[in-house]
Amino acid sequence: MAASEADDLRAAVREFLQANSPSSRVRELMATDNGYDEVVWRKMAEQLGLHGIAVPERYGGAGAGLRELAVVFEEMGAALLCSPFFSTVAMAIPAIVASDDEQASNEFLPSLVDGTRTATLVLNDRLEAWDPAAVTLTAQRGGDCFRVSGDAALVLDGHTADLLLVAAASGSGISLLAVAGDAKGLTRQPLATLDRTRKLARISLDDVDARLIGDDGAAAGVLARTYDLAVVALAAEQVGAAQRCLHMAVDYARERIQFGRAIGSFQAVKHRCADMLILVEGARSAAVHAAAAADEDDLPIAASVAKMACSEAFMQVALDSMRTHGGIGFTWEHDAHLYVRRAKATQLMLGSPDFHAERLARLVTSSSH
Repeated sequence: MAASEADDLRAAVREFLQANSPSSRVRELMATDNGYDEVVWRKMAEQLGLHGIAVPERYGGAGAGLRELAVVFEEMGAALLCSPFFSTVAMAIPAIVASDDEQASNEFLPSLVDGTRTATLVLNDRLEAWDPAAVTLTAQRGGDCFRVSGDAALVLDGHTADLLLVAAASGSGISLLAVAGDAKGLTRQPLATLDRTRKLARISLDDVDARLIGDDGAAAGVLARTYDLAVVALAAEQVGAAQRCLHMAVDYARERIQFGRAIGSFQAVKHRCADMLILVEGARSAAVHAAAAADEDDLPIAASVAKMACSEAFMQVALDSMRTHGGIGFTWEHDAHLYVRRAKATQLMLGSPDFHAERLARLVTSSSH
């Protein structure tokens, strides 16, 4: 994607979010049960085609890739958009595409691309790093059908998803299965969480009907790739949010007058803002590189580097932005705390920085042999 095209996409998404996801609307939606605006969800699909950016054209998508999608996630992170976009577009859709199951792709992708349905993916029960050994759901085959049982404590948008894709251990290995949101035996319980702009739910499956995607027992590789793509999308989101925190801090430092001058003229504030800028730009470099590596062999390495850099940068910048605002930044009325909450939640989501440091060490060591 050319730089001018990326700029055009970024401008279009930013303008849309400024109109449809201002701070006031974010606060309204995060207090609702569903946690998102269905009208805006459909608008993003119909007017901007955001859901299908990285979906092959034969399924109704634009046939682009993660580099284009990363631009979108950056802007959504900046706006703290309340939406099942991450669960649907960064997790469920890539899993279906990576499965190479033509029938399943034709069945599920068009309705996800056009915004008529939402979806999520259950990799494990805690929304943590992908590990086949951590899969807690089980699947049993009965004729042409599968039945899935088990619990998952933390599922992104699990209470509203029309389609749930689940990783389950069958007799043949790890399988990817599709469960309808209204399936008999499926119970979903919304949870109160730290980051109120992103909804989580606990789900239980009691011998629930499921449709196999791909081959039985052959989903581990598909889910490993899906996980890395989701990590990169999350890193891009963290960069956008960190950039917004920096802008908020700099704008406030210019406007806030103390002792007859703007606080931005004080050396301590200047240094803090400079440190924040360095963190944001370093994180952006890691995220951009990871998005460009989507189809390369070193995607897992690039994804872990990005998750480490972007998690740490976002957490530090969100806290420093709050401190720059002084007392007002610590209040419920100011948005600074919303970014701190998102920073902490995303730091832990899909693997903590410590996990990714260990994973990176393993990957680099194995690739050097």
